[in-house]
Amino acid sequence: MTHGLDHTSFANFDLGMQDVAHDSVPAPTPALVEFEVDPRAYHHWNVTYDGPVAKVAMNVDADAPLREGYELKLNSYDLGVDIELADVVRRMRFEHPEVRVVVLTSGNDRVFCAGANIHMLGASTHAWKVNFCKFTNETRCEIEDATASSHQVWVAACNGTTAGGGYELAMACQEIYLQDDGNSAVSLPEVPLLGVLPGTGGLTRLVDKRKVRRDPPTSSRRRPRASAAKRPCSGTSWTPCSRARSSTRR
Repeated sequence: MTHGLDHTSFANFDLGMQDVAHDSVPAPTPALVEFEVDPRAYHHWNVTYDGPVAKVAMNVDADAPLREGYELKLNSYDLGVDIELADVVRRMRFEHPEVRVVVLTSGNDRVFCAGANIHMLGASTHAWKVNFCKFTNETRCEIEDATASSHQVWVAACNGTTAGGGYELAMACQEIYLQDDGNSAVSLPEVPLLGVLPGTGGLTRLVDKRKVRRDPPTSSRRRPRASAAKRPCSGTSWTPCSRARSSTRR
């Protein structure tokens, strides 16, 4: 299973994801990236089913990166994390058609998702980063297609900091709920701090899908057309699975 990308796209890199030196020393055989995953061997996702409601909790194992040389702290992700997520999405659609609502949340109370792992990106070649962004965006497109075509509505329950690629992941869901605890927040810090555009469709989904933008000044002085999150939920009402179950009865 290649998820629309050839194995060779990810195979031209050594274990450190650095460019192979072109000298007289034979280059080591590149390690292929395996895209087939057994759900019993997930390192980073906990999936539970309760009738028409499924809960997908992101609980990244910091000590289980796809490649050596970095830790997956703060629920950050690399290609290995997203390969598992893509498998979750597909199995949900074709093995569990009874599911009507999927609640995407975090197993970490402080962080929903910190986005792509910065140390992984720093050690990667340009080609690896391009293909990594392609793969992750395709996974988010599959989440949107599951909602549109399989009638499995994905709902993001953001409990904690939701930054960068983590916010982009939440935006792929049909609805976003943000825990109102004084700590949870959404942001795209790479834009003001690094001067780079989000790599997995963040701006497109923010502006075109959720209509979050400042319109040009007009005589009617129109305001932004939507908020960055669907609605805040206080700690006492933070029951996204219960809300999801109620929505399946409508």
